[in-house]
Amino acid sequence: METLPLLLSVLLLAGMASSQEMPHEHILAQLQACPKECRCPPSFPNAVYCDNRSLKRVPVIPPYTWYLYLQSNGIEVLPEDAFRNATQLKWLNLNRNKLTNEGIQEGALRALPNLVHLYMEDNQLTSVPSPLPPKLEQLRLSRNRISKIPVGVFADMDSLTLLDLQGNKLQDDAVTEVSLKGLSNLVQINLAKNQLGNMPLGLPPTMTQIYLDSNNIQKIPAEYFKGMPKLTFLRLNNNKLDNGGVPKNVFNISSIMDLQLSYNELTEIPQIPASLEQLHLDHNKIKSVNGSDICPGPAGAFDDYHDEKSPRLRYLRLDGNEIKPPIPQDLMFCFRRLSAVVI
Repeated sequence: METLPLLLSVLLLAGMASSQEMPHEHILAQLQACPKECRCPPSFPNAVYCDNRSLKRVPVIPPYTWYLYLQSNGIEVLPEDAFRNATQLKWLNLNRNKLTNEGIQEGALRALPNLVHLYMEDNQLTSVPSPLPPKLEQLRLSRNRISKIPVGVFADMDSLTLLDLQGNKLQDDAVTEVSLKGLSNLVQINLAKNQLGNMPLGLPPTMTQIYLDSNNIQKIPAEYFKGMPKLTFLRLNNNKLDNGGVPKNVFNISSIMDLQLSYNELTEIPQIPASLEQLHLDHNKIKSVNGSDICPGPAGAFDDYHDEKSPRLRYLRLDGNEIKPPIPQDLMFCFRRLSAVVI
């Protein structure tokens, strides 16, 4: 008698199933095979929720699962056959478990040919796991104990666009052109809250977002961003940058819109491009603001507010420095689009 309500649910979901490209017989098989430790909602039949269940191992996953949620458990080991039935997985969340590199058997992740999102945050990893699923697009490994990126781990990973390694123990010798080789289409990298003393080498020209907050970076090489024509967001808050560590034209990138340099040791405002819309310089050692010096062009050249070449700066944060109001008139004269200045 238990199958009758299940069959009725499947029939009622016929329209929804077609939108998910999942045949009705697959939905029925999926719901019937749902692990007793997990929850498989009929309204979302290709998702399996096994989070917050005090699990020590991965249960047997139904074969038509696309999204698997295993976060907030006590899983320590991923056997090679952990996902033997779940080869269609696209999204795997293993956050907040007790996984170590030794506990991930070789082939456990590589056996997921269709996986595009892998979450392994807040575990006990000391190295980027290898081998990885070949079609991965997003890899999130923040808040582990990672100090090593194995050579070749990203080989042929040309689908990876997002790499999150925030809150680990990476030093300069771990983040190199060799260790990052293969990330030819990377768009976003997060290396905040590590132990870097230098800007990471080997980033591809596809980069649009770089997060390096809370490291020990003292200097930006003069030509560092020259090969990144799409860079839009750059965060270097909480580092050790002073004027000597920021070359004069280093931020001369026509694509950049958001630049954050808060909590550093700057005494002057660096030169900025006309494209920049947000500039965060709070909590440095800046004593004064000279609008003529930082204006990305000759004074008076941007009389027309609607001129496409006029500076686009809209938000400027300068609090926590040694600057006192009022705001200099030449600053407003150059940056006609400024809507907020925090001093």
